[in-house]
This record gives sequence, structure tokens and C-alpha cells, in this order.
Amino acid sequence: VDHPVTDLSSYVPKKKRDDWHVHKTGCARSEGYYKIDRIQKAKHKHHFGQTLETKEAAPEKPDPICPKPHMGKMLSISREARSNQRRLLTAFGTVTDSDLLKFNGLKFRKKQLKFAKSAIHDWGLFAMEPIAADEMVIEYVGQMIRPLVADLREKQYEATGIGSSYLFRIDLEAIIDATKCGNLARFINHSCNPNCYAKIITIESQKKIVIYSKQPIGVNEEITYDYKFPIEDEKIPCLCGAQGCRGTLN
Repeated sequence: VDHPVTDLSSYVPKKKRDDWHVHKTGCARSEGYYKIDRIQKAKHKHHFGQTLETKEAAPEKPDPICPKPHMGKMLSISREARSNQRRLLTAFGTVTDSDLLKFNGLKFRKKQLKFAKSAIHDWGLFAMEPIAADEMVIEYVGQMIRPLVADLREKQYEATGIGSSYLFRIDLEAIIDATKCGNLARFINHSCNPNCYAKIITIESQKKIVIYSKQPIGVNEEITYDYKFPIEDEKIPCLCGAQGCRGTLN
């Protein structure tokens, strides 16, 4: 069979990008693992954030197979829950700080949340419904351990390659470890200008960590709070990109 001669004159070589990383060995496969520098990571995160904003701005098409619940119905349920809490507070009179009322508030004020890729770091937690200011967003759930056990586990996690820390200190005697048994709250990223804050409340003589909204939060907005890490010599770079960012977490 006679095949036509391949015409190479029309081939236009692709232009090389200036920001591509040059590998010492000439091939990415033979390089192994190496860290991306902070400037390149910041560029990638910024690009991802713009992509996420564009995706959020696009109108959402209704799904005929699995339609979403009506937003008005969800808001009505939330208003009814808050109304029930006000009636309970009135009925109990001055006993407004009782464990029973706090426990009821914790159950009624759960929000619709999801985890997705974050422009700040790895995975993040996002709101699926509007959240007003000073409302409970989610409880930080995990295994309660002593500080000595927490120190041992932190070293074990680092040795096994678990880079992220999910240890949340309650007080001098207790720490919540959400590394292997936790909920969506462990995906919340740090921000120097957060939209939430952490609060410790006591329910049935047991301390719990609860994340509250600091300001109104919109749909698909990422949930963040200030980690408030102690100051150390070995700094952890911050990639929150918020106005007034401190540059480091510690």
C-alpha cells in the first residue's frame, strides 16, 4: 500500500512556557519528590481561586432526576428551630446557661456544609447555605486525649508522612485528636482574617469545641478561623491571601 509522504513543513512547534520547572535530570519521572517553592504554590492557589469563583458565578442548572430541596423550606426550618430555642429560654427563665439548653442549641443549629479543594491549602470546608453572624457552624469532633499522648501521636504522624495536624487543644489537660476519627470540621483552613471563631462550651460536664460564624457567610464561601498557633522559631508559611496576612501561622 502506498502511503502519502508526511508533510512536516506545516508543523508549528509549541512555545515553551517560561514558568515551567526545569528538571536537573531532564525528566520529571526521575526527579522523585521535591517541594514546590512558595511563589509557584501561591500562583497555583490564586489560579484555583479564580476558577472556583468563575464556577460559583455560573448559573446552576436544575437536576430533573434529583432536585434539591427548596431553599425557602430550609430557611423556614432554621427559623422554626431558633423560635423553639427562644421559647425554651423563656420557659427556663434565668437558667439560660444550663447544659440542656446548650445541647439543644448544638443539635438545632447544624449547617449544610461540604468539603472541596481549597485555594488556601489542600482541602477546605465550604458553606452550602447562607449562614448568619454568631451562629453555630459545626462542632470539632475527635478523640479526647491527654497532652502527653498528643505529643507522642504528633511524632508518630510525622514519621508516617501525615503532614497536616488535626490536634485541637481544649485546655491544659485535654486535646481533641481528629486525625483518624473526626468530622468535616478538620478540613477548616486557617485565615489571618477569618469568617469564624472557635468557642469552648460545656455540655453535660464535658467540654466541646464549637465553630461559630464571625460574620455573614455566603453559599460556597470557605469556612476559616484563626488557628492561633504559639510563636515558634521554625515558621509555617501562611497562604490564606487575606488582607493583612501575617505571613506565617506561628
